[in-house]
Amino acid sequence: MIVTQAVAQLGKCDVDHILNEVRKYNDFTPINDPFSEHDFGSIQLGENTIFWKIDYYDIDLHMHSPDPSDPTVTARILTIMLAEEY
Repeated sequence: MIVTQAVAQLGKCDVDHILNEVRKYNDFTPINDPFSEHDFGSIQLGENTIFWKIDYYDIDLHMHSPDPSDPTVTARILTIMLAEEY
């Protein structure tokens, strides 16, 4: 998991709240999740829009995974960022 510096600077309470919101996120629709991958979400925290994104890398973290569905060749990285960092 990667939390960007801008999100970390929001403070521990806000980061804990964001992590909890990501854990329970279930607002997937055909518009925001057209491929049913459930790998991106948006959360509102006060005036801040927070994005989270899961990317699928090879085990060495050098390139995309050859098979994202296979955990033996895939490292999943969750990035949490402010929308303006995207």
